[in-house]
Amino acid sequence: MLEVVSVQAVWKSHVDEKYVLKGVDLAVNEGSFVMIMGRSGAGKTTLLKIIGLLEKPTKGEVKIFGMNASNLNDDQKARIRLEGLGFVFQSLNLIPHLTAVENIEVPMWLKKVEPRERRRRATELLERFNLIHLKERLPSQMSLGEQQRVAVLRAVANGPKLILADEPAAHLDDESASQLYGLLKELNKSAKTSILATTTSEEEASVADSRFLLSHGVLTKV
Repeated sequence: MLEVVSVQAVWKSHVDEKYVLKGVDLAVNEGSFVMIMGRSGAGKTTLLKIIGLLEKPTKGEVKIFGMNASNLNDDQKARIRLEGLGFVFQSLNLIPHLTAVENIEVPMWLKKVEPRERRRRATELLERFNLIHLKERLPSQMSLGEQQRVAVLRAVANGPKLILADEPAAHLDDESASQLYGLLKELNKSAKTSILATTTSEEEASVADSRFLLSHGVLTKV
């Protein structure tokens, strides 16, 4: 099975020289749903940023889609983030003055997709996942759960191979969290999109195919 991500012996320290990641090894296969559990501050976000080419490891090797991250220049990393990766954060980062459909179009605009095609694809995503009623709503007119699901659709607008989701249900109630993970599972199955997500909840982690625990900088399979 093809690996979309390979992390080998990755260490990461910040300015205080304390290591938040200690020799982390992780492989994410094509079409898999992987969840990393850990308390807040355990280093989960740091690991996702390294995999997402937003930070560099202090030591170790990261391969993304078969390419060694240390050999990539800034333009190549930006292109991979735009075309190969989809990001879902705790802070929704929806643009407040844009409607749902316009927010979903943003990655396609960055990719210079023609306007009519952008609108068609964004509308199709809303219809496919039963969110078409949100099409013309601003973020302020949506619930947190609705906003987060729109954020997921924005993350997949360019057809990424991998979605990186950092505690995506952290601020949602149980029902909204269930709907969000239902959407992620559907994307994982129907589009064969690999998903790497983090959580503080064992219950949330149960939706994944593979589960890991990050504690004191060490990642272990559970």
